[in-house]
Amino acid sequence: MSVTGSMTGTIVQVIPQSEGGRLSLTCGPTSALSRVAAVASFDSARFRQVLGHFPTGVTVVTGTADGAPHGMTIGSFTSVSLEPPLVGFLPQASSPSWQAISGSGAFCVNVLGQDQGDLCWRFAKTNDEGKFDGLEWRPADSGSPILHGVIAWIDCTIESIQDMGDHQFVLGRVSHLDTWDGLEPAPLLFFRGKLGGFLPEPPGFPG
Repeated sequence: MSVTGSMTGTIVQVIPQSEGGRLSLTCGPTSALSRVAAVASFDSARFRQVLGHFPTGVTVVTGTADGAPHGMTIGSFTSVSLEPPLVGFLPQASSPSWQAISGSGAFCVNVLGQDQGDLCWRFAKTNDEGKFDGLEWRPADSGSPILHGVIAWIDCTIESIQDMGDHQFVLGRVSHLDTWDGLEPAPLLFFRGKLGGFLPEPPGFPG
């Protein structure tokens, strides 16, 4: 079995050997045609299926365009730096919601709670029309919507945007943030295409 991938004009082959099951790596120059063949043979469905085994939190990234609110469900949100305070996420480059938000220079990350699965699916729609109908929200200092009942929110200005394949990596500088001051927060999680909650280990649970 061999696995091929494109790395700056080089094909890397991972070939199992019979001695102890070790792997050998062989590299060599490739043509543009061979690089295209490697990409064409990649199983994107399997890629998504395997990566679906990594659970993530669920956020709704919001912003404004021409005074109107916009938002999209994002599972790729991450902390980047403490000093300076930076966060990031990866929206699909072709997302109409992201294209609307990006022009404002700011965004707000709304961290959804366990009972907010309906917001996850509402904001996962490609079309922005009707996403905010009947929803209670207030503007952050940037003007980006803070959704009612979220367990945390992070208001940011856009530092940079980098193309990453069919997505973009958005780096944001945190300007304001806060948590819900109600009962103990219960986060919403996404795992293998389904939503669920988080159950903490009981005291004394074997580590």
